Amino acid sequence: MAKFPLDEPVDVCVIGTGAGGGNVIRQLCTAGVKVVALEAGPRFDPHKDFVNNEWVMFKKTAWLDRVLGDGADQTGLPIWLAKGVGGTTIHWAGASLRLQAHEFKTKTVYGNIDGANLEDWPLTLDELLPYYEKAERYMGVAGRVQPAPIGNTNFLVMKKGADKLGLDAHPGTMAINARGPYDGRPQCMQCGFCFQGCTPMAKWSTLYEAIPKAEATGNLDLRTHAMALRIETDGSGKAKSVIYATPDGQHHEQRARVVVVACNSIQTPRLLLNSASSQFPHGLANGSGQVGKNYTRHLTASVYAIFPKPVHAYKGITMMGIIENYAGHDPAARGFAGGFYFETIMLGPAFLSVFVTPGPDTSTADARAAWGEPLKNLMENYTHVAGMWIVGEDLPTPGKFVSLHPTQKDQYGMPVPVVTVNDHPNDKAMRKFAWERGRDIFEAAGAVKVYYTPPYPATHNLGTCRMGADPSSSVVNAYGQAHEVKNLFIADGSVFTTSAAENPTLTISALAIRQAEHIIDKMKRREL
Repeated sequence: MAKFPLDEPVDVCVIGTGAGGGNVIRQLCTAGVKVVALEAGPRFDPHKDFVNNEWVMFKKTAWLDRVLGDGADQTGLPIWLAKGVGGTTIHWAGASLRLQAHEFKTKTVYGNIDGANLEDWPLTLDELLPYYEKAERYMGVAGRVQPAPIGNTNFLVMKKGADKLGLDAHPGTMAINARGPYDGRPQCMQCGFCFQGCTPMAKWSTLYEAIPKAEATGNLDLRTHAMALRIETDGSGKAKSVIYATPDGQHHEQRARVVVVACNSIQTPRLLLNSASSQFPHGLANGSGQVGKNYTRHLTASVYAIFPKPVHAYKGITMMGIIENYAGHDPAARGFAGGFYFETIMLGPAFLSVFVTPGPDTSTADARAAWGEPLKNLMENYTHVAGMWIVGEDLPTPGKFVSLHPTQKDQYGMPVPVVTVNDHPNDKAMRKFAWERGRDIFEAAGAVKVYYTPPYPATHNLGTCRMGADPSSSVVNAYGQAHEVKNLFIADGSVFTTSAAENPTLTISALAIRQAEHIIDKMKRREL
């Protein structure tokens, strides 16, 4: 691994090593670009550090620095992100879906929806398609470049109900080596702990794919436990350096020709807002006032059910089964804009006891976790439980945003981020419809009891630095390049113009690869 000096500008400084940052880093380094990567967390060894224990891994990998929740529909624990090399690709489930063509043009297709802040994306599915294909090859997506997964028992329950209702349940496209080795990584061992970090490394992560490939070039200086605090600019308004803190309390300044921010949809706007200066009084690249705005977390909820006979849904790939019948836009038939998917899901006993009917730390203030006889009944029937997750498009609104707390600071002296969520009526209508359809599916499969579960702490954090063609209503262009700061790029889910209905990691990866190629081209032309 390379070591570059602080007092000389490196080609590119990338902040964050997850799906966005990791893909950018790999592409830049393999093209000969010198990169310093700043990662706020540690570097994990999957064989030594990952264990099949939900709460142990949550405490070990989660971003536990304080993040405050606000708004009528926010959870007490607002987000669930990973902190470490690989970012949230450590604990993601592996679902790899492409956005649909109409979801790039929601303002045009959906029209004006009162209370929503819709805009069309500044690119199309056809433009992104080659980068989806590149990302799928790097990630080894089963169902695209590898054979599709084989259904587990949780999927078979879903399929039984779907078949009776005339719905199509099938294996989804997953970045997991479901049927054999791929790219030096082994086949999935079907342990069922997809959310806890993949010990055999069968599930794709930048931790053990993109970052090692970048290191092998000799062009990457990876610095862990390096918390970015602010981005400094020069007299012309270009980004010139990143100030970051290390655990010893020291602050360091890394100079760079180009800065790529890939800190996720919470920490990226936080960093930009904290980088306010006389040139950028409202935050770096925030002349539009859109930094932190248009936050979406996906319409997420779950349906769990108890069945008369054992299901053993905890075995096998967690999110391998999918129903796509409701993914399209059909407001006349359903009463809301946008669509959603059903995807298989299961939690271990510890998480299930908390999240089926979430308590005050994981849901709205008036909610309480199952207790007494209801909890006893659920736990005694754990092997008889099946689960489906609902993931759908939620609408950006003025009532969903990320801001800085006016007085509370973290251990580095940075203002604590506040995530405010107030659902749009469209979100609530979709969730109610999806819960009811989920009940129909499970009852058709023979369920004796069904649970409606509200959203977990958000993992699909999107928006807050949206891309767009108009600098007055967006933060970055179609390449993630800041309208106001030409050598500043953003490479994470915060650039999503709208959320779409699909799990976002594949799209984040595709956009990051496209962005990296754009940076390389501009550097060759000496335009950066």
